[in-house]
Amino acid sequence: MLDHVLLYVNGRRHEVRGRDAFLSLSDFLRRRQGLVGTKIVCSEGDCGACSVLIGRQAADGSRIIYRAVDSCIQFLFQLEGTHIVSIEGLGGEESPSAVQEAMIECHGSQCGFCTPGFVVAMTGLLEDREELNETSMRCGLTGNLCRCTGYTPILEAGARVDSVRHERMVHRYPAEAMISEFDQRRQEPIEVAAEWDSRLHLCSSPASLEEGLAFLAEHPDATIVAGATDVGVRMNKLMTVPVAILDLNRIAELDSAAVEKGELVLGARASWTALEQVCEARVPEFHKIIRIFGAPQIRHVGTIGGNIANASPIADSLPFLHVMDAVLELRSAVGCREVNINDFYLGYKKLDMRPGELISRVRVPLPGDSDLLRLYKVSRRRDLDISSFTAAIRMRLDGETITEASIALGAVGPTVVRARKTEAFLRGQSLDEETMRRAGEVAIAEITPISDVRGAADYRYQLTKNILLKFYHETQAATELV
Repeated sequence: MLDHVLLYVNGRRHEVRGRDAFLSLSDFLRRRQGLVGTKIVCSEGDCGACSVLIGRQAADGSRIIYRAVDSCIQFLFQLEGTHIVSIEGLGGEESPSAVQEAMIECHGSQCGFCTPGFVVAMTGLLEDREELNETSMRCGLTGNLCRCTGYTPILEAGARVDSVRHERMVHRYPAEAMISEFDQRRQEPIEVAAEWDSRLHLCSSPASLEEGLAFLAEHPDATIVAGATDVGVRMNKLMTVPVAILDLNRIAELDSAAVEKGELVLGARASWTALEQVCEARVPEFHKIIRIFGAPQIRHVGTIGGNIANASPIADSLPFLHVMDAVLELRSAVGCREVNINDFYLGYKKLDMRPGELISRVRVPLPGDSDLLRLYKVSRRRDLDISSFTAAIRMRLDGETITEASIALGAVGPTVVRARKTEAFLRGQSLDEETMRRAGEVAIAEITPISDVRGAADYRYQLTKNILLKFYHETQAATELV
């Protein structure tokens, strides 16, 4: 068993042991490596100033794929077998990269604090495309905030990047030697221990699900980490590190995202970027929600399993999973069982999970061709914002008569609410405005919203009624177009 994490930073090899393995990547770069171009502002993954490129081996092992990620909520114990490229690794004063040069020419920097993150994010976008346009940048840079409101020259810089001069990471950092060493370690379990505050802290990074479940059986209270987009925020803000951590990032069997026999079959570690790709053609309605889920830096590492296990009543994915009756596969060292997601949440942050279990796979039936499906997210901003209200509505009709109805509402109770009484009311009714108006009155009796910083309870009651009418008018308009 290995007692350290191996990674590369800007082409240089590092073995990380002991307490350093529990550092955030941004702290490691700044404090241990002196790479202070990576800036820290929010420590929550919201502003993008700390963006770096994280390169991981492709599934077939043949190359390294680079994605822009918020380094403030990534930790060293997650990064075995990766290549980190910080702003310093892209170019410098004497030899700036094509992106850096465009930012200089277009005056894309004001105070300069956000600039490294923008340069890294734009470089990451160019890993997947030949050039940048306003559409790709407005989507791809949603995770980067400029407090000087200097977005116009930044967008102009992106559009003027010299694609001929731009050097992709595969050419700047030949990967053969790194891949060879990563491959030699692929099957080795890693366990890093460090003592501070009079306690022994332990992180396991197993190479297989079997090894991970064995660790979880021995440490049933371990914090399970994949993307760490939520755990990382808690660690930063509370300044505490869990006593035992199970890192899933090296377990390949949890990383799948595919369509099989009419279902989305998702490993618990499938990222939102992977879901975005697989859903674009097969579940376009869910794809629209995924596109505004966090920001690219979050979607590249955040996982479907983490979103489900986090159990937030405002999680963007959950209403869809509820109305589709998604099935969760729960695994432990002693066996496997399946739970419908509608039975999984027992109360606020309370799950039907036994000691030593983790979510290993999610199966989501695809909507049928005749299904009317709409997903809704209400927030103050379109991009990179937490929901004030979410909803999913799915219906099937026989002529104008509703034969099946499934409704899930988020941010209106301690868990996502499956509106069973409203569903029962709708079955057998005609799909018309009056029916949906009456259904709204039934629905508000099923919810218990609170007032908070994102909206008052009365606002959420009104949204619940309005969303049913919106569904009717949208689906009527779509039917008339057909």
